[in-house]
Amino acid sequence: MKIKTQYSCQSCGFTSAKWLGRCPGCEAWNTLVEERPSSATSAPGPAEGSLGAVRDEFRGMRDAALEEAGLHGALMTASGKGWVPLDPEDEADDDAGEKGTARGKGKRTSQPLRRHATGLDELDRVLGGGLVTDSFTLLGGDPGIGKSTLLLQMARGVLQKQPELRLLYVSGEESIDQIRGRALRLGVQGKGRVFLAAETQLERVFASVKELKPHVLVMDSLQTFSSGFLQGAPGSVGQVREVSARLMALAKTAGIAVWLVGHVTKEGSIAGPKVVEHMVDTVLYFEGEGGHTFRLLRTVKNRFGSTRELGVFEMEGEGLREVSNPSALFLSERKEPAPGTATAASLEGSRPILVELQALVSPSGLAVPRRTSVGMEGSRVSLIAAILERHMGLKLANQDLFFNVAGGLRLSEPACDLAAAAAIWSSFEDRAFPTDWLFMGEVGLTGEVRRVSQMEARLQEAKKLGFMTVVAPRAGSSHPHKAPSGLRVIELERVRELSKLLEAPRPRAESPRARQ
Repeated sequence: MKIKTQYSCQSCGFTSAKWLGRCPGCEAWNTLVEERPSSATSAPGPAEGSLGAVRDEFRGMRDAALEEAGLHGALMTASGKGWVPLDPEDEADDDAGEKGTARGKGKRTSQPLRRHATGLDELDRVLGGGLVTDSFTLLGGDPGIGKSTLLLQMARGVLQKQPELRLLYVSGEESIDQIRGRALRLGVQGKGRVFLAAETQLERVFASVKELKPHVLVMDSLQTFSSGFLQGAPGSVGQVREVSARLMALAKTAGIAVWLVGHVTKEGSIAGPKVVEHMVDTVLYFEGEGGHTFRLLRTVKNRFGSTRELGVFEMEGEGLREVSNPSALFLSERKEPAPGTATAASLEGSRPILVELQALVSPSGLAVPRRTSVGMEGSRVSLIAAILERHMGLKLANQDLFFNVAGGLRLSEPACDLAAAAAIWSSFEDRAFPTDWLFMGEVGLTGEVRRVSQMEARLQEAKKLGFMTVVAPRAGSSHPHKAPSGLRVIELERVRELSKLLEAPRPRAESPRARQ
């Protein structure tokens, strides 16, 4: 019997019966690779090695794991049906009716989502409160950023909080001695609850899972694993899809919290087809700028909590250290007023973070002045510069503009517009704002300063860090500012009012900039 093959694009997953030089799906060249598709079966039951077989194989293991953790009554039905009613009371009534007992006896009350503390408050924050028992989490980040270190420290914290749990760490890139050496350096003590494996074949990993029955499974990393049920090299589109689908079936069927590490492309997205991110419950990005010791853990997708949450860590010799107050860390080097600086209040998820924005405006000798931005989108900075030129009369057409967010943080919230405008104006005029001033507000194209969300939380954070003055949008009669005692709020309606904030000119040297 002739084995049929197909060609799959390694960028977008497009399949073709014959080889093509250019993919019709994403128009990329030389990305189609020959693969053998999974064999279809005509039998009504699940084929050997299929997803249905994986679910059947681990269904009993889920019952045992939940029974051991005391969660069987909250997450499983006594009847063993493949479906349950929405209301737990209806399910209890059905079970009682089938057994011939009185209706209403043995009713179960609704149980909240069960979570395990990871021992890392910053990680618990981005997860929405802790590790969900049967969740599937994808962690992406640049090589060497600290993904494996974070997961090993999570293993240490999980066992400290819940000593009865078991964890299996599988690496397809490192040997067992390398993993053990890093774990010992981080102070991870297994105590018979942490198990290591160096494996790339998914079926062998499943055999270890059946034997050890772990509560948490870490797979490092996605592009190194392959399944014997599908032809293709590890890291190919077909293998990435197949491995992810089987791990998802394992997490949902066996009740295991699965963590999957993914490589990141040059564009900053997780390598592989986009269907992997749609498949998992939570997508986390671990990032950091070169030259900075800060590591930022962002939530991009979370079915069990809010998105855009941010966890801050600092890389040290002993591993990652949690930063409980990132605002104080980002502002720790501010000593005296300097032209071209302003402090912004950005809301990352549910946490307000205060960060310093820096701008440098200098005469340009080029026909087209440079616009360079680090930490904020360059188009946004150019837009703010155009607004200042139009509504404040700043002649920036012949000036180079360099913009930076101190500390390596990346800002995307419009509430930082006013602080960015203040930093650019301060550098152009060579006048410094006091270090205890904070700016928050969105700047529109017509020059108006608009309100931002959760003003009270930002004001409380400013008060806690010792700021005395907050420059904010003008509050309406229906939403007045509720500033803490001792905190002065200066309200602006138009961006041109920035020039009136510093009424007394500060002494400064004559700027070499040629005014036009």
